[in-house]
Amino acid sequence: MRRWVAGAVLAGAVASGGATQAADFTARADWTNYGAPSAIGYSWAGGYFGVNLGYHWGRITNFILRPAGVAAGAQAGYNWQSGPFVFGGESDVQLSGAEDLFAPWKFSNPWFGSLRGRAGFAMNNILFYATAGLAYGGLKVHVAGLSESRTHVGWTAGAGMEVGLTRNWSARAEYLVMDLTDRAYVLTGTNNGFESNLLRFGVNYRF
Repeated sequence: MRRWVAGAVLAGAVASGGATQAADFTARADWTNYGAPSAIGYSWAGGYFGVNLGYHWGRITNFILRPAGVAAGAQAGYNWQSGPFVFGGESDVQLSGAEDLFAPWKFSNPWFGSLRGRAGFAMNNILFYATAGLAYGGLKVHVAGLSESRTHVGWTAGAGMEVGLTRNWSARAEYLVMDLTDRAYVLTGTNNGFESNLLRFGVNYRF
């Protein structure tokens, strides 16, 4: 009788231990499946739009004025991604307070924009990229109560860094050089253009 009781107690202990180990294994399996970080990296593919704010400065060609001022605008684009490599296109339009005054002369660049290609390398949610393409914008000269405006085209190139904050939101910093090529102005009696630099910061909503 004592042997039977002892055997029953031993069997119960073994069963209890096995159940505990099984429960522990199940808990570990659940943690492995649901608690571990995902192996899928941050995706930069898809469309986006956003806004930006920065500082714009440069010089009027064949003249002594150096317009500078705050610039703000909006951008939109689309990215394709293959592994860590990201390619895309972007267009932006800016309003600019860049202007300069000397004696009766005043030159300003009230607006500009660009249409650019982008190529970059992504390190998960951090993207480093280069960009280049078409630039366009307006220049305006004032003298003695008269004014003259021209629309210029040219080129732009630069680089930037973008950081994915969430799945849909990202922030970036970007530097561009821009050359709005010369056109003839009656009020200056020569050809003028605008060679400039732009440093700007922005946010994008990605979808």
